[in-house]
Amino acid sequence: MGSAQRALSSASSSSVNLPCVDGDSDHTSEGESDSLSADEGSDFEDSLRHNVKKRAAKRPLKTTPVAKYPKKGSRMVRGHGQKESEAPANDLFDAVKAAKSDMQSLVDEWLDSYKLDPDAGFLELINFFIRSCGCKGTVTPEMFKKMSNSEIIQHLTEQFNEDSGDYPLTAPGPSWKKFQGSFCEFVKTLVYQCQYSLLYDGFPMDNLISLLTGLSDSQVRAFRHTSTLAAMKLMTSLVRVALQLSLHKDNNQRQYEAERNKGPGQRAPERLESLLEKRKELQEHQEEIEGMMNALFRGVFVHRYRDVLPEIRGICIEEIGCWMQTYSTSFLTDSYLKYIGWTLHDKHREVRLKCLKALKGLYSNRNLAARLDLFTSRFKDRMVSMVMDREYEVAVEAVRLLTLILKNMEGVLTDTDCESIYPVVYASNRALASAAGEFLYWKLFYPECETRTMGGRERHRNPHTQKTFFYLLLSFFVESELHDHATYLVDSLWDCAGPQLKDWESLTSLLLEKDQNLGDVQESTLIEILVSSVRQASEGHPPVGRVTGRKGLTSKERKVQAEDKVKLTEHLIPLLPQLLAKFSADAEKVAPLLQLLNYFDLNIYCTRRLEKHLELLLQQLQEVVVKHVEPVVLEAGAHALYLLCNPEFTFFSRVDFARSQLVDLLTDRFQQELEELLQSSFLDEDEVYSLAATLKRLSAFYNAHDLTRWELYEPCNRLLQKAVDTGEVPHQVILPALTLVYFSILWTLTHISESGASQKQLLSLKDRMVAFCELCQNCLSDVDTEIQEQFYNDYGDIIKETLTRARQIDRSHCSRILLLSLKQLYTELLQEHGPQGLNELPAFIEMRDLARRFALSFGPQQLQNRDLVVMLHKEGIKFSLSELPPADSSDQPPNLAFLELLSEFSPRLFHQDKQLLLSYLEKCLQHISQTPGHPWGPVTTYCHSLNPVENTAEASPQGYPRSKRRRTEGPSKHNREDILSHQEESLQLNSIPPTPTLTSTAMKNRQPLWGLEEEDGSEPEFAQGLSLMEEDSEEELEIQNESSEEWQDTDQQPSSHSSLSEHRLDLLDSTELNIEVSVPEWELCL
Repeated sequence: MGSAQRALSSASSSSVNLPCVDGDSDHTSEGESDSLSADEGSDFEDSLRHNVKKRAAKRPLKTTPVAKYPKKGSRMVRGHGQKESEAPANDLFDAVKAAKSDMQSLVDEWLDSYKLDPDAGFLELINFFIRSCGCKGTVTPEMFKKMSNSEIIQHLTEQFNEDSGDYPLTAPGPSWKKFQGSFCEFVKTLVYQCQYSLLYDGFPMDNLISLLTGLSDSQVRAFRHTSTLAAMKLMTSLVRVALQLSLHKDNNQRQYEAERNKGPGQRAPERLESLLEKRKELQEHQEEIEGMMNALFRGVFVHRYRDVLPEIRGICIEEIGCWMQTYSTSFLTDSYLKYIGWTLHDKHREVRLKCLKALKGLYSNRNLAARLDLFTSRFKDRMVSMVMDREYEVAVEAVRLLTLILKNMEGVLTDTDCESIYPVVYASNRALASAAGEFLYWKLFYPECETRTMGGRERHRNPHTQKTFFYLLLSFFVESELHDHATYLVDSLWDCAGPQLKDWESLTSLLLEKDQNLGDVQESTLIEILVSSVRQASEGHPPVGRVTGRKGLTSKERKVQAEDKVKLTEHLIPLLPQLLAKFSADAEKVAPLLQLLNYFDLNIYCTRRLEKHLELLLQQLQEVVVKHVEPVVLEAGAHALYLLCNPEFTFFSRVDFARSQLVDLLTDRFQQELEELLQSSFLDEDEVYSLAATLKRLSAFYNAHDLTRWELYEPCNRLLQKAVDTGEVPHQVILPALTLVYFSILWTLTHISESGASQKQLLSLKDRMVAFCELCQNCLSDVDTEIQEQFYNDYGDIIKETLTRARQIDRSHCSRILLLSLKQLYTELLQEHGPQGLNELPAFIEMRDLARRFALSFGPQQLQNRDLVVMLHKEGIKFSLSELPPADSSDQPPNLAFLELLSEFSPRLFHQDKQLLLSYLEKCLQHISQTPGHPWGPVTTYCHSLNPVENTAEASPQGYPRSKRRRTEGPSKHNREDILSHQEESLQLNSIPPTPTLTSTAMKNRQPLWGLEEEDGSEPEFAQGLSLMEEDSEEELEIQNESSEEWQDTDQQPSSHSSLSEHRLDLLDSTELNIEVSVPEWELCL
């Protein structure tokens, strides 16, 4: 390191008590040995001072003469008329912060002041950089006269005692929002305005570089971040100057060669001498610029590209990418490319993004890409693996980079590399899927389907080329077997191959050709591609499940969307009946074709006089409905007819007549088949299938159309009533009949809601609803499991919503209903199997699971449901002891096992209520005789569910801290009876209980239940399998309540240690990634 860096390091190590120093930093880096040696290019302060003295004898370029200024060494001299202790003004910083004036004018004004007083002008520039770091300290002329750079930086570090960790580059607020852009623009303009004059004569650039290098080595984050940004932007500007000098040198060399090659009579010796002198000056200037760039690269970049702060690492990678693109002759070499390659593994997303964007700028130029063979072979695997990066933005840029490599470097990506990118076209993120779609297009489709342009407009595509595109698309989708839905593939290719996908003429011609040589799977896929492209063009949004960051379409996109919708409608209206006729027998193909009407502009049937095609469509629609019974086809057909049955269309009467004909046909068939079923005691399979198919068709149309005037409720009700009475109705008929009754009730409710209803109509609807519920209960109790599952899939959400609404209307009544249902199920099981071994039956285990689900329905509102849960427990205890065994018998009561079901509701109780219920149970059991020392299993299980958690957590496992909160001890067994005598038996809960004692259970290690011992002996074996759900639920409530209390305490009384630590860690940090910072444990927790 240079003297400035060494002085700063020594000052840092000797001043450990300073608030801005938290440890020494190791600046050695991997791969740095070939860029920085121990005895070369390290002593910046001495070497740069030597360079300044060396340039003192040089004169400026003749093309831009400027006045000479006195040369200065590495120390600043006091300005004329300025006191030694007086600090210069900060007008430059305020002007850059305001960003109201033109940056070139601001730099010109500063240059004018610099020419009048170089010392004061340069000191103002230095303080501008210091002030940009957020430091309120200033550099005075006295400091520059007597102090070295390292001493100045140490002094400023001691003054950097800001209360906040923010500084201009990171400070929030509108006034700082544009500061970084103005700051970078100022540095760029400064070099640009000085490149022909002061940069080589009089301007102390070496002093500025030395100071920025020292600041970039500081452990103060603000100094390091700001100075690194300034140094890298300064380097970028110098690279542009070096490029211009290189171009001038080449031009000068050509002029010199041309002049020298002239004949003796035409050659001008004075011009040759002038060109030689000019070339010498350009060479000297280039050497000086390269010296500055070398100092910045070795002094700043080599250390800061692996800084601990990701923003600093990102700056370095972004700027080195600019250098490679700007001056590729010098920087596009492996010695510089390796830094980008190494940083591809950075742990921060922004840094990886900067690496990929830098590489995109290189690979997008075919000439530059040709020089990246070695780098590509070394880091290709990493770039391919970044396609699966956990950050979507990084993965998108990785795919785009690989697309550029595919375009500009033939044969580099192997088939294995490409196959790892293909699955990404089905990613949920649309940006990533679209990028992968572009890669797929350039890899598979573009070489075969390249479209040439002429005069800026695309030629009419060759039909053969378009068919080739669709054949390739089919081949990729079918053979890759990566996904089941081609709509996502269409969406991925839409941005790059939209014109090809919107070629509906070629798509429909392929489908309608007689000898297209397409298999069944290929035809289905091609139809899905057709429907997906039509939907994408008509709606303009990605398919379901694919995320996009856009909120809406632009006006231009909406215009294109409207035009595409008209085009596709005009093309497909005549062809849709033909497609339906060809594929009407295949449900998998005809269903998506019927969905095409969703994306049509149906007004075109009227405006373009295409009614004849509407007639053909209605005929094909009727044939499809009569031919199929698959729900997807029937639903698509019913919805298509619903779209056409709009009263606003002029052809509504024609469509309504066709609908009436179809429903009449289905209704007549249903009435005929129903009479046969009611009159006959036996139906063959064909008759059952025909009746079920008719009911399914009517059910699908009843869902989309109002069929009330056909009066289907009564015949369906008769059919279901016979199923209940005789059980002779086939189960295939029951479910569609129930569905018809359900839709009939819904349409009746819709009419009543829209037009109002009399009391008589409301009572009639209520009677129908009650009858329907009874039919559902009776018809679904003994049918096949498949029918029950189908019914649950169709109506399960409705049942759940009904329970939710019932609970909202009357919580008390709803809780009694839950208890009553459990009582009924238990009684049925008891009558069927008897009391012996009842709790071991699979049906009882399912019943217990149902009780657990009922308990979860009370939700987390423990206080709100307190009285309801206590009431439920009390009624359950009464039921379990309602039937007693004979007086001389020691058998347990037959309903006693109901206590095990009741234990599933125990986690919803407060601890105080558990104690009361235990006392209530003991009092009830006093009147029942049982064998001493052999308690009944259900009673033991229920008592364990009511025991407070503290009893099982009293002994803290060794090695874990005990809770520091005091627990409220529950009443002991000896004084329970005394407590009970002072409490009412009704267990009325009208007052809000005190907040239960809380404790943290995060480190608790509960002992197994069989490790607990009772006073009178070991626990029975049947208690070993007791579920721990009660304790878990109680502890979860404790943790939630305790966490909320702790957060409230934290909000009210913020920790001084926390604020101090946050300020310390935000302002200062170790400067390199391979340095471990020792932080106390309490700081890490914060």
